[in-house]
Amino acid sequence: MGCDGGTIPKRHELVKGPKKVEKVDKDAELVAQWNYCTLSQEILKRPIVACELGRLYNKDAVIEFLLDKSAEKALGKAASHIKSMKSVTELKLSDNPAWEGDRGNTKGDKHDDLQRARFICPVVGLEMNGRHRFCFLRGCGCVFSERALKEIRAEVCHTCGAAFQQDDVIVLNGTKEDVEVLRKRMDERRLRAKQEKKTKKPKAAESVSSAGVSEDLPGPSKIKSCKPEDPGLEKKGPSAPRGAAVSGTSSGKAGKPPGAAPKRSIADSEESETYKSLFTTHSSAKRPKEESAHWVTHTSYCF
Repeated sequence: MGCDGGTIPKRHELVKGPKKVEKVDKDAELVAQWNYCTLSQEILKRPIVACELGRLYNKDAVIEFLLDKSAEKALGKAASHIKSMKSVTELKLSDNPAWEGDRGNTKGDKHDDLQRARFICPVVGLEMNGRHRFCFLRGCGCVFSERALKEIRAEVCHTCGAAFQQDDVIVLNGTKEDVEVLRKRMDERRLRAKQEKKTKKPKAAESVSSAGVSEDLPGPSKIKSCKPEDPGLEKKGPSAPRGAAVSGTSSGKAGKPPGAAPKRSIADSEESETYKSLFTTHSSAKRPKEESAHWVTHTSYCF
């Protein structure tokens, strides 16, 4: 039954013990969190945004996710809390001058230092590689280390000077406890925003109704007592004769003004015959019946 050829099996080959739990490489996990997008699993490229739970995304990937929320995407659960572009904040990151990237890797044989980060804290100078806790402000999007926030306590941003509150500080790629705290803040913030919208609607309706009531009420100009008008100001003009008005209305045509000049024909004028021959009313323009055609035309020159 086996062991032919002088093979000697060992105990671990014959006895199956409990399986060892596979440990996740911490360095690989940090690289995946801080260098790759949570949605598309691609390398982070500017513009980079962060959600209210502190996860990093490419802005293009978030836009594609919002346009096509299909259930087939397995990574869609990681961004299910993102309802619109207002749910994310574009980050203002400071480049690391010591990071070369692919500039010196022309042959493809250069060793990639995973501990070297692309971005640093603009206040303290710590690298954003996961070894140190980093956070950003939800209002302005500036990113700096938590050590800078603790050492330099202020109510304004260290980089741009914008005012912020403690609830606006969001930890990037925090622990499970940090994510739970941030989720509670996010739910409270959204509930507060809904309540504010509900309170604004009746206020707007009241303002519109009050404006309508104010328009209906008489103003100071309407309340003033009306004085009897001066009878001398209104003078009636000479009334037209009644018979002329009746004849004008019965005929249906407006009467000619009294000062209008009578029409004068060219034939009765005292102009020369050469000038009169230019018009169709002249005798030279009329054709005799012998010369007229046997068909009917619609020209104005045919009489």
